Amino acid sequence: MHIQIVLFDGFDPLDVIAPYEVLYAGGSATDGAVTVELVTAEGPREVVSGTGGLTLRAVGAVDPERADLLLVPGASGRMGEPGEAPEEEAGACERTQDEFIPVLLGGTLTTELPALLKQAMDDPDITVATVCGGSLILAMAGLLDGRHATTHHLGHDMLDATGAHAVRARIVDDGDLVTGAGVTSGLDLGLYLLEREVGPRVAHAVEGLFSHERRGTVWRAQGPMPTTL
Repeated sequence: MHIQIVLFDGFDPLDVIAPYEVLYAGGSATDGAVTVELVTAEGPREVVSGTGGLTLRAVGAVDPERADLLLVPGASGRMGEPGEAPEEEAGACERTQDEFIPVLLGGTLTTELPALLKQAMDDPDITVATVCGGSLILAMAGLLDGRHATTHHLGHDMLDATGAHAVRARIVDDGDLVTGAGVTSGLDLGLYLLEREVGPRVAHAVEGLFSHERRGTVWRAQGPMPTTL
């Protein structure tokens, strides 16, 4: 299983690093059966996150022909009122950190990323996963209509408004779409993907390595509808 984790300007580092480390450890535990790389829509480049100017290097380009799984993180930035702007002019790096999260997420729509994500979602052999606001990128690109997904709790109304069915769960498994909620859900998402795609023994071993017990029940559209509690 080859996994590509997508970087874009203003990405949230923890959305990337948490699943990357888990999935990389899964590769070590399976003698390389799981591989993971950082990519962008544009190809190899240095990508500035939205947190303190932390920069990661993408080593390749998003390529649905190579990837079995694409993972899209959310953004890190400001949560101020719409229309509010920084008081002083800043450099490019500072603007990335000082930008509003919806603006950073929306900025991906001006790249080739939406078309690449659509290509992946149209392929039944590819799983698309997201952490936090990553699902909002898919939603804003018109790719989640009628799909069940989750995101950061502050983004649930926006997710619903795009035609998706927002579910208040830490992880939502909607077949070839697997989404995680808040930032730290990236750990749980990575472990769940290992369990689902490789097996529970490997996932359990990696869980022990990181001394992290997964939280919450993975939501799936299965079983009887619950009655009012």
